[in-house]
Amino acid sequence: MTIEKEKAHLILPDNQDITLDVLTDNMGKHSISIEKLRAQTGYVTYDPGFGNTGSCMSSICYIDGEQGVLRYRGYDIEDLVENCDFIEVAHLLVKGFLPNAKERENYQKLLNEHSMLHYNMRNFFRNYPNNAHPMSVLASMVASLSAFYPEMYDIDPEENIDLTVTRMISKMRTIAAFIYRQANGLDFVEPRWDYTYCQNFLNMLFSTPVNNYQPDPTHVKILNKLLILHGDHEQNCSTTAVRLVGSSEANLYASVAAGVCALWGPKHGGANQAVMAMLKNMVENDISVDEVIRRAKDKNDNFVLSGFGHRVYKTFDPRARIAKKMNLEMLASNHIEDKLLETALKLEERALNDDYFIERHLYPNIDFYTGIMFHMMGFPQEMFTVLFAMGRTPGWIAHYLEWMHDPYQKIGRPRQVYTGPQGRKVVPLNER
Repeated sequence: MTIEKEKAHLILPDNQDITLDVLTDNMGKHSISIEKLRAQTGYVTYDPGFGNTGSCMSSICYIDGEQGVLRYRGYDIEDLVENCDFIEVAHLLVKGFLPNAKERENYQKLLNEHSMLHYNMRNFFRNYPNNAHPMSVLASMVASLSAFYPEMYDIDPEENIDLTVTRMISKMRTIAAFIYRQANGLDFVEPRWDYTYCQNFLNMLFSTPVNNYQPDPTHVKILNKLLILHGDHEQNCSTTAVRLVGSSEANLYASVAAGVCALWGPKHGGANQAVMAMLKNMVENDISVDEVIRRAKDKNDNFVLSGFGHRVYKTFDPRARIAKKMNLEMLASNHIEDKLLETALKLEERALNDDYFIERHLYPNIDFYTGIMFHMMGFPQEMFTVLFAMGRTPGWIAHYLEWMHDPYQKIGRPRQVYTGPQGRKVVPLNER
């Protein structure tokens, strides 16, 4: 990061001329530093949703929403999905570099060694109602890890951070699998030492004593790619929550639990469930694509076309392009037809050729296609966001660790524009 010689000048209503530093990042993007603005002038900036606020300096993820570019640690997402598995990308996000063959093997072994849950944690699963939302269970179980694995509270937490990180990534999949088993009245399946990360997860989900389950290689490959696609996405809602909670010096487990809670919302990680609900409604009730498009364009209709548009991307979400290709490959490999995907493809084609959507930059996003793949792999709809959380865990951890080593280490504390009443006097209770 460099500071340009040129300065920005801000002219305030009282004719104050304030000089502000202009920062240029490694991709040539500019930002104006306002960290001293309030101290110098008494002014704060107003930016609802922080859509134009840089809250930190980060080397983890880069997005160019206008060009449709997404990179992890400098690598294009297309390159990573094509040439790496989830373990390699998790290593990249957390440690900053892609592992060689030996490093990858050791990382895989380390993840398997720490994949089991403390035996007493099973009682937590059994005491949740069977109809509890999986995300509520996931958030609770992640937060409870700090009670069973309290290394972060030791005298030298830096010494134990690698162990804590490994446990977090590994146990996240075990928790996710156990949530599914509990909801379906099935006993838990322990992880196996000879299975890869994704093989283990699928086996813990779907294996029973009577089905001789073997993880489908196609499903293993697809799941690896889906988790990579969800690995990180800059300062989104859940990542910001992780960094914000972490800035109070809360431990990793508590911070990741905050990310899980933020991800739960339908405007964030829950969006793929909304897409599936929409597509199922169209198929089951024979609702035409034209009717859906008409309703989406009607400003007096509260219908929302799920899976289109993105807060950052003003062109096709690069992850959506990859996910669409994966959907088609999965259908071809299984020699099946899927009405949901057929409907999605027709809906996408119709929207991409409609001026209304083109003018508003409403292109399909990743949520438009991932839910269909999860559906074809046998995951129930309520588990989709849990799978998203599994993929995003290495990204959350990377941002937590980056904050830990940030020389500023300032606790997150936004300002506000107050809109409440001015000074009031309390009227005695007997006079109100």
